[in-house]
Amino acid sequence: MTEDQRIDTVSSTHDAGAQPSIEHAASSAAEQSSSSVPTIEMRHVDKHFGDLHVLRDINLRVEKGEVLVVIGPSGSGKSTLIRTINRLETIDSGEILLEGKTLPLEGKELAALRSEVGMVFQSFNLFAHKTILENVTMGPIQVLGMPKKEAEEKAMELLKRVGVAEQAAKVPAQLSGGQQQRVAIARSLAMNPKAMLFDEPTSALDPEMINEVLEVMVELAQGGMTMIVVTHEMNFARRVANRVIFMADGQIVEEDTPANFFDNPKTDRARDFLDSIKGH
Repeated sequence: MTEDQRIDTVSSTHDAGAQPSIEHAASSAAEQSSSSVPTIEMRHVDKHFGDLHVLRDINLRVEKGEVLVVIGPSGSGKSTLIRTINRLETIDSGEILLEGKTLPLEGKELAALRSEVGMVFQSFNLFAHKTILENVTMGPIQVLGMPKKEAEEKAMELLKRVGVAEQAAKVPAQLSGGQQQRVAIARSLAMNPKAMLFDEPTSALDPEMINEVLEVMVELAQGGMTMIVVTHEMNFARRVANRVIFMADGQIVEEDTPANFFDNPKTDRARDFLDSIKGH
């Protein structure tokens, strides 16, 4: 199945339901006032790995309910950018804010921050010797102090939402890659995050499993979740994002609506990148 067909399947599946349209979600986010406090803000952020300058003066606002897709060639700084948002990577200079508050550097405040910003990686990072239900309930019980019964009830609701409730008693190795990634999404949602970060969540999956993960992400977007998604799924970006940013050499080279960016890129660097991925 081609990428176009996969995304068409996702879109047609949800067009038939009662979920609000992606177009409506996009317009709602676009109506956010520039004077409002964004969910996530990066101000003049720089990051080095030794002599390598991986993030160069990054300035970015992500409004509540906005779906921002980050694309660009390998090594452009995409993954580093989102990993700095919950301090999985430190920054050398600049400032990152969550709902107007500067990210804490360490300690309990940092742990609390990480509970408010969900992260879904390329690899699923599930605890191999715990059941799916236990993987989802650990955070709410240990970090949020939620009673076990309440955490389990909520976990089952989320596992049902992502389509793997029947797998709750199994361990991760008994699930497919697509199922494991959906569990990872449920685990993040169990913490009631203010935003979700996705670092190429489908890149480690077999082609036939990609659609089932994209389907869950489409539902999140339609439901108004604030999301930053690093992805190579260009049609997902075109159809679900409110805004696309294109990175190269550690910089935000271009940002626009998906329609404008994909149909009429403004920079030669973006145009060359889009030409290079056509047909893939």
